[in-house]
Amino acid sequence: MMTQVSACNASLQFPCPHRTSSFPKQRFSRRQLFVDGVSSLCIRSESAPNGNNSSSNHVGSPQSSSPSFFRSGNEGDMNEVIRKKVAFATRRTLLSSLFIYYSWYHPSRYLSAYALGDSSVTVEQVTPAVLPSGPLFPTEERIAQLFEKNTYSVVNIFDVTLRPQLNVTGVVEIPEGNGSGVVWDKQGHIVTNYHVIGNSLSRNPSPGQVVARVNILASDGVQKNFEGKLVGADRAKDLAVLKVEAPEELLKPVSVGQSSSLKVGQQCLAIGNPFGFDHTLTVGVLSGLNRDIFSQTGVTIGGGIQTDAAINPGNSGGPLLDSRGNLIGINTAIFTQTGTSAGVGFAIPSATVTKIVPQLIQLGKVIRVGLNLVAAPDPVANQLNVRNGALILQIPGNSSASKAGLQPTTRGFAGNIILGDIIIAVDEKPE
Repeated sequence: MMTQVSACNASLQFPCPHRTSSFPKQRFSRRQLFVDGVSSLCIRSESAPNGNNSSSNHVGSPQSSSPSFFRSGNEGDMNEVIRKKVAFATRRTLLSSLFIYYSWYHPSRYLSAYALGDSSVTVEQVTPAVLPSGPLFPTEERIAQLFEKNTYSVVNIFDVTLRPQLNVTGVVEIPEGNGSGVVWDKQGHIVTNYHVIGNSLSRNPSPGQVVARVNILASDGVQKNFEGKLVGADRAKDLAVLKVEAPEELLKPVSVGQSSSLKVGQQCLAIGNPFGFDHTLTVGVLSGLNRDIFSQTGVTIGGGIQTDAAINPGNSGGPLLDSRGNLIGINTAIFTQTGTSAGVGFAIPSATVTKIVPQLIQLGKVIRVGLNLVAAPDPVANQLNVRNGALILQIPGNSSASKAGLQPTTRGFAGNIILGDIIIAVDEKPE
């Protein structure tokens, strides 16, 4: 069975030739669309409902009481598709309207959504049982206790020269001067990274000057805000010490552990304030030891601890703890190409921290005593047949080693290597 659809011209002056009745002459605009009883749409079917071919059965004619668009001899009359007679100016708009009409209203293509309910059931019958959480596993309980204990020893630090700003979307932008720190003692000394307050330190503040705002968590869960005054800073090790005038009962010093006995694979925990969030915990393992840390201050720190515990901006200056809750490092850097944690974080070992921080508290700076020379690495010394001691490679001109008369390794006129002095002992202790 075939169905033909035809439309009259855009400008009508005579009745449609396919109508069974004539109508007064009308002239319509090309852009005008109308929906009324007198339509310029002409739809005819080549087969009558009874199966006889007829061209006089017109959908939309006055004689048709139930117009239809599709007919099937096997299934009977199809559902009514077009309920009103629509006249369009062009054949293109006619076909487009039929497509939209068919997509929107045909029951096989679109079904309305209805709110269904079942009054035979109660809310209690469709509410699942909520099971109690029960006790934590021993490992979970231990980690939770370590976090609850040490979270009071971790503070939030803001560089006073960098303020959080509210952007147009309503999101608070936390500047890079946001970081973490640890309570060192009951006197109010706070240890953090040099680069956390680096913007303030770049202005060469004097000791005792306020360079940061320090938030300390009280036992009631409220953050107490204090002024952080500069005590001392060491750019070479990316460490700084602040002091706050806080009540002694509010200060919970961190327990310091030994980093010299660490093993790769042992568990560690990092606590801090990443992205300005309040006290978060990440757990991982020690991935490596004696790593070179390329700090944000532009210096290289030796002997670093590598961990896969997630460390993000804001964790800097926070503690890296062992499974007993002792401080084994100060989180200071991450290796990433996106600015977020990639599972490669670094911490300054506690052995370095315990050497630098007491000097900063006592003197406000670090005094390093050394010969100021460059020794040959072991592989180079072995190639030069130096098995014992430290072979001197380079000595700066005005260094104490040069003044002491030590000689570096040089090359002769023929390009041969002339070995420098070899240090075999310091204070009668073998090197």
